Amino acid sequence: MKRFLVLAVIVLFTVQSQSQTFIKEKGTDLPVSFATISFGNGNGIFADDEGKFIFTKKLYSDIDSLFISSIGYKELRVATENLPSTLFLEPSQEELDEVIVNSKPKGKFKIEELEPNLHEDYFKCWLPSIESEIAVFFPRHKNKQNKVEKVLLPIKVEAADWDKRKRKNVVKRPFSTLFKVNFYENIDGLPGDALTYDKIVFRVTEKSEPVFKLDVSENDIYIPKNGMFVSIQVLGYTDKLGKLLPNKKYREIKTKKGIVKVSTTFRPLLPFTDKVKSQKTYVKRVFLNGNKWVSFEKQNIQTLSKLLKEGLNNYGMGLELKVYQED
Repeated sequence: MKRFLVLAVIVLFTVQSQSQTFIKEKGTDLPVSFATISFGNGNGIFADDEGKFIFTKKLYSDIDSLFISSIGYKELRVATENLPSTLFLEPSQEELDEVIVNSKPKGKFKIEELEPNLHEDYFKCWLPSIESEIAVFFPRHKNKQNKVEKVLLPIKVEAADWDKRKRKNVVKRPFSTLFKVNFYENIDGLPGDALTYDKIVFRVTEKSEPVFKLDVSENDIYIPKNGMFVSIQVLGYTDKLGKLLPNKKYREIKTKKGIVKVSTTFRPLLPFTDKVKSQKTYVKRVFLNGNKWVSFEKQNIQTLSKLLKEGLNNYGMGLELKVYQED
């Protein structure tokens, strides 16, 4: 017990001694939740629900500038030297004006499900990492007004003991990961402008069902005539209460050639599939390549993944829709 108390005090002192910075909206002082903090070198972190992030020279000695961004705000560049305790983002009126406003349809509707594709093969799954965002394209269903009720996300959790992974009722490897979901307009076949600026986040643990059902019925998401993209993005691990923890995007490994930074991967695994007929999955590296989207195909991915080698081009996301019978 004494050891535990001493360790708790050390952890608490360490966290308190780190530099905490808050991101707020200019003019309102409201927190900008889950803002992106890019380091300009392909790495970065995210703020938590209070707009707070931790940055110290001890953790990131080679970073001299931060680029702060969030959908609906102008990007801010700030020097890491004498980093202020509060940063303010200015709302971007141009982006706000681009949000698509959908009139709410009236009349009869039917709940229909676009089934997710899932499987139990550990080796046919994507290992989520903070720098990657995965988007799946959905056309307008039956050419009718569609309101998204739930996003259906296939996940795969791992056994705590790898040798016992095939047994029934095996103990699962514990984790608690926070994700963010985004909805994008289809612009020339790629994810474009945001369909909503709502900050929609959800937490997944080893106790979650194989298909995580995210209820977005309160967000009034309608599929435009030319379709839309739904994306998920890892924000990081959380504590038991779901509070985002400070996460380093990469691990540093010593090699003969020096320090190599390896992206940190997060749980759960995301099952990819070859059962989807058309190419619907797109990816981007949030902190690299100008934040540009590419289709998840061999010709677009520099380091060919095992998934692509086996023809697993799509993440098996599904939707539950409210399909209106009369437009």
